[in-house]
Amino acid sequence: MSLESFAKDLEKIVGPENVLSNESDRHAYSYDSAVLEPKMPAMAVLPKRTEQLSDIIALCSRAGMPITVRGSGTNLSGGTVPDSEESVVIVTQALNNILEINEEDMYAVVEPGVVTAYFANEVAKRGLFYPPDPGSQAVSTLGGNIAENAGGLRGLKYGVTKDYLMGVEFFDASGALIKGGSRTVKCVTGYNLPGLICASEGTLGIISKAILKLIPPPKASRAMMAVFNGIDAAASSVAGIIAAHILPCTLEIMDSVTISLVEECEHIGLPKNAGAILLIELDGHPAQVAEDSETVESVLRKNGASEVAVAKNEQDKDKIWEARRKSLPALARSRPTIVLEDATVPRSKIPAMVSTIGEIAKKYDLLIGTFGHAGDGNLHPSILCDKRNSDEFRRVELAIDELFTRTVEMGGTLSGEHGIGTAKAKWLKMETNAATISFSKKLRRALDPKGLFNPTKITGTAI
Repeated sequence: MSLESFAKDLEKIVGPENVLSNESDRHAYSYDSAVLEPKMPAMAVLPKRTEQLSDIIALCSRAGMPITVRGSGTNLSGGTVPDSEESVVIVTQALNNILEINEEDMYAVVEPGVVTAYFANEVAKRGLFYPPDPGSQAVSTLGGNIAENAGGLRGLKYGVTKDYLMGVEFFDASGALIKGGSRTVKCVTGYNLPGLICASEGTLGIISKAILKLIPPPKASRAMMAVFNGIDAAASSVAGIIAAHILPCTLEIMDSVTISLVEECEHIGLPKNAGAILLIELDGHPAQVAEDSETVESVLRKNGASEVAVAKNEQDKDKIWEARRKSLPALARSRPTIVLEDATVPRSKIPAMVSTIGEIAKKYDLLIGTFGHAGDGNLHPSILCDKRNSDEFRRVELAIDELFTRTVEMGGTLSGEHGIGTAKAKWLKMETNAATISFSKKLRRALDPKGLFNPTKITGTAI
């Protein structure tokens, strides 16, 4: 089948205005937020109804066209970068209906293109709470969050996307509609298909609907910022808070590089001379929050905090979290290229990981700004560089190699929330083994015999 004929058939399904094949449109769907070479797809298609997904997949299957699914493209490991110039990108942003918010049973039913922050706000209007809050929540979509098992600032206490996925509907490689999970709290009807599809990075099916768990919001919260002369003391405080059996809603770290660049860009009032800061929020019953706050402040002081500032009101609290959410944009603006990683270690290893990042920066003569979810061991060492400088980028690649090696040696993982995609596929064997990768390929081959769904993602080579 010729591309022209294929495009005409797609137009019959979604309308001519929703099939994009000119060069400028194709370029817009050739990359994601990772530092990877873009790949131009053959075309992009924008379905307006979830039922159209079935016909699009069936058509691609008949024509042997590889499929890449894309929400907002905010992922950071290459998951929405097309595999080849023959790929079709299916864009789900227009599938953005909240179908139900059930206040009595505390769940919601959504289409994949619903924006995360919009959904959370709509839920909050009804007195309920959806905790997952990835840094890209203002633009990322719930379908993408499920495909990548997105985390966020509140992951330490509340968990990540998989912990809120009760049910899912998706289309398989033949275009058949598959249903798993339910609206009930308990469900063991058949295989755990929601668990299978979550974090599958578009390799097993295309999500058309999801059932998401909601919870009651906390009755009280308290946010604070602790200032340290060095990042080692801040890291030790993180370990101390967890060892005290306190589970903050959020426990974030920013190093001196990140603090300086955020303050330079945003003028929030951060202590530019600090070696590191911790941003902490406790929530729950008012009495528990008050008691835990005293314990946390004691741990911070014991570990060398030079200042502990407690938010007096919502405006103060918003300023604290604005500082954290501005970390990535501020770092990204400082140099032409930012390589953002999310190597994750057991929480007790945070001090060792912080030390390792410093050693690697010095060894390879690189500027690394570190921030992230220190409370759950998920740091974001961000290498600031210029990819056009071949010598510098060679050192970047060596540094990443060593970072992942040291992470796995500490009992950690290649990715806490960004996924494997193509960016980290070459290190997968180091954390797992050859048999695991072979098993994954067999699973994919059974569900997608032609290997059309995101063919080279996760396992590194087409199945």
